[in-house]
Amino acid sequence: MSIHDRYRLSVVINAKGTYTPLGVSRSSDGVAAAVAQALPEFFVMDELGDRASEAIAQVTGAQAGAVVHCTAAGITLATAATMTGGDPRRTAALPDATDMHNRVVLPACHVIDYGHSNLQGIRLAGAQVDLAGDEDGCTIDDLEAELDGPDVACLMLVSSRLTRGEPLDLTAAIKAAHRRGVPAIIDGAAQFPRIADLLATGADLVLVSGQKYLGSPTAGLVAGTWSLVQAVRAQEKGIGRVMKPTKESIIGVLAALEEWQAFDRVKWQADERAKVDAFVADVARIPGVEVRSVLDPSGLPVSRVLLKVADAKRVATELEAGTPSIYVMTDRMTEGELQLELIPLDADEIGTLLARLWAVLT
Repeated sequence: MSIHDRYRLSVVINAKGTYTPLGVSRSSDGVAAAVAQALPEFFVMDELGDRASEAIAQVTGAQAGAVVHCTAAGITLATAATMTGGDPRRTAALPDATDMHNRVVLPACHVIDYGHSNLQGIRLAGAQVDLAGDEDGCTIDDLEAELDGPDVACLMLVSSRLTRGEPLDLTAAIKAAHRRGVPAIIDGAAQFPRIADLLATGADLVLVSGQKYLGSPTAGLVAGTWSLVQAVRAQEKGIGRVMKPTKESIIGVLAALEEWQAFDRVKWQADERAKVDAFVADVARIPGVEVRSVLDPSGLPVSRVLLKVADAKRVATELEAGTPSIYVMTDRMTEGELQLELIPLDADEIGTLLARLWAVLT
């Protein structure tokens, strides 16, 4: 009996990418085996955290790293770390930020809803958010104006395809913060493959998801300077207690990082491009459909399928309503566009997806 049958769950074909409401991603057999091996064992959790820090530093080039419950938790804990430093009294006091620098500067065009707003993630630490620019864009001058105010704890930036307006020069933004002695954090939730590039901007902390393209169990990875990473880990004696990682998630992250280092990423990218190109050629035979491959706009080494159809909302709704349910990217649905990410799909699932597109579109 399948796990879906056992618990009466819908069978899903996930062409929406690393989407949390669908379970994010698939872990490898090796990662699953490591998690299963960890579950019946005991560990000294601080020691396990040290091994994770060493592994994250080795893979990313950062000074240190930490595993937290998820990237959303990382936003809250990284903000808290800039407010408390290594002070245990302040760590214990949060979210009461009395006598602390507690203003977080965030470009208004980097306000994103991940299922909850990243504004709420910041405010959970007891911080106040000051937005720079507007939702259509933010300039370095806009950031400078906000950073010049008093009690700034940190600059928070987002690297995601979901940001709006012209892309912000992250390196220039971080330099503007550093000129004022303000630490800078980059939330790059789905950007694990680019974490070295994000650290190269000069960011003090970079936050990424373990369960997206790394394929670990649910976990957030924090990489950055030694002092701030230690301040993040110290939050487990404060508000971070409710956001702590489990033993199996840390072991799963360690296993996933080992696989990542041994991974032939050049071959993987070529294979994924070939998968997308073949699918585009098959979909192009459907009458009345425009289809092409597109690259991720944030710089991820990921190709996706872009469909332009007459009634994108109807198509997405009918795909989701069928059996199995098929989910696609719908954030540009009002422009008549749907995107599909094929990375986690096997040949049978791709065949089912293609047959359903023929049925819905013809």
